[in-house]
Amino acid sequence: MGIHERKEREKERRRQQIMIAAKRVFSANGFAKSTMEDIAREAELSPGTIYLYFKNKDELYASLSLRILQYLNIRLKHVINHKGLEPEEYVEALKQAMYDVYDFDPLIVINMFQLQSSESVKNLSPELLSEIIELSQNSLGTMADIFEKGIKKGIFINHHPQAIADALWGMFSGLILWEESKKLFHENKDHLKPNMEIAFELFTRGIRLHQNPALLKDVAPPTPQ
Repeated sequence: MGIHERKEREKERRRQQIMIAAKRVFSANGFAKSTMEDIAREAELSPGTIYLYFKNKDELYASLSLRILQYLNIRLKHVINHKGLEPEEYVEALKQAMYDVYDFDPLIVINMFQLQSSESVKNLSPELLSEIIELSQNSLGTMADIFEKGIKKGIFINHHPQAIADALWGMFSGLILWEESKKLFHENKDHLKPNMEIAFELFTRGIRLHQNPALLKDVAPPTPQ
């Protein structure tokens, strides 16, 4: 191993060390109350060292999202590359992929959606922001390709597939953020998965071009949560 390669490997190891420490601090204190000094202390490094790798807290916070977005891209590519599925089966596989991404690291998924809906993105370096945008667009593009398959087969409504992908992503992120916000009202029960199942069912019904009568029959009202 050459000197340059060894230095690059050490640099990446230190970067990961900082990100692991940041995740612990954000989890314990929340983003607003966390400081770069807290993160440095958790990582057992000097604050100056932290700033060599991340220019501010927002950039460190955003960097945690990249891992999730990369994993999301991998899962979505796996879905669309699965041959032989009917369009509705692709949507079911898409739902499972999004569940898997959330289960992979719920805290970072929540952080990612909070970041994307805040002013903090303005504090990111152009390089980091560009990477986040590219990964997000790739994910939405893959979702749109899935819906386009169903539109071409005459199974899904003839709307722009990108708009349908945006609607699904908005539903997914909105429910996650709403469930998180309920904690402010001392709501301790986690209804995310049951509510997400209902949302996906309604979404899938809504994009079908021809409704299955069996799905439209009266059903007993759900038990109040």
